[in-house]
Amino acid sequence: MLDATRSPLHPSARDTLLAALDAGWADPRRLHREGRQARLLLDRARESMAASLGARPDELSFHPSGAHALRTGVAGLRHARRRVGSRVLTSAVDQAVLLHEAHEADPGFTPLPVDRLGRLLPETLTGALASGPPASAVALQHANGEVGTIQPLEDLFPACRAAGLPLLVDATSSLGRLDTPQTFDVLGGDASTVAGPPIGVLVVRTGTRFDLPGPRWEPEHGREPSDPWVPLALAAAEAWQQAVHTRAAEEAAARALIDQIRTAAAGVRDVDVVGDPVDRLPHVVTFSALYVDGESIVDALDRLGIVVASGSACTSSRLEPSHVLAAMGALTHGNVRVTLPLESVSPDRAADVEALCRELPRVIADLRDRLGVSDL
Repeated sequence: MLDATRSPLHPSARDTLLAALDAGWADPRRLHREGRQARLLLDRARESMAASLGARPDELSFHPSGAHALRTGVAGLRHARRRVGSRVLTSAVDQAVLLHEAHEADPGFTPLPVDRLGRLLPETLTGALASGPPASAVALQHANGEVGTIQPLEDLFPACRAAGLPLLVDATSSLGRLDTPQTFDVLGGDASTVAGPPIGVLVVRTGTRFDLPGPRWEPEHGREPSDPWVPLALAAAEAWQQAVHTRAAEEAAARALIDQIRTAAAGVRDVDVVGDPVDRLPHVVTFSALYVDGESIVDALDRLGIVVASGSACTSSRLEPSHVLAAMGALTHGNVRVTLPLESVSPDRAADVEALCRELPRVIADLRDRLGVSDL
């Protein structure tokens, strides 16, 4: 399996989930023994998760998904600063959920352009902050889940500080795979990135102006109308702990495998490997083949037992042209995306990579032959 935007649960997370079905099933707001036990377990999950992210427990909240956490983060920043400005600045390669929030705040907003590697340059952000209507926040990804490029947050964060704006960082593709970024005011993530259940987390730094519209809820520091299901929170915390313990070795191994894929793909005629070749996620790569479409490549590889993806990783599951590749000026059709699972859930991934590298040239050549474009 080489498409792990969602993967099987880490074995330890699965064991934790199963055990928690008996120990943490109750409503953590109840005063009976089972409720108090569930509250204790939820607090432990929050403390464990916060420690692995370098945050305080009272800064972290659980959410139904990573996308939901990001929407909550943007809504809290926008509402808290609604008298300052309405715009939300984001880049052209950010996730659709952030682009939607930016458009909702200002229907005339144009996403900030990026360079050919998918990076938002500090001078671009500085220029946008100095022009146009007042903004309420900046929302940017830590790393792109489609092409792997890491954004220069250390250079972008000072621009936000100079403008007096909070920075929300979307780390749904990177948390647990890279060091947790520390240059942020609000941080969003998803446990599925590290073979946990699809549960979102949101970190709001102490002192950040944050206030959600609507009624004031009690659960999750007022950020959700109900508490998370405790077994899922425990499984998520366990997955993140396991990722922390193995991250250095996992990162090195995944990076070597992705380098292998990048080399094999670049060796095929008229195939473009996109994204930063060095400053990138260790487990993600996308390449595009001229004259053929991505769906055909995916289908041909699937018949050989090689599972990859195509289309945009930052929109929906539909195989539609990638707005990320378009923003980078790259080929938007014929693209194939590989997202390596953790070795703990896919012990045969090295063999899968070998198979992909071996079969890819033949698959592309066969498809081009059928279309009569082999000699173009």
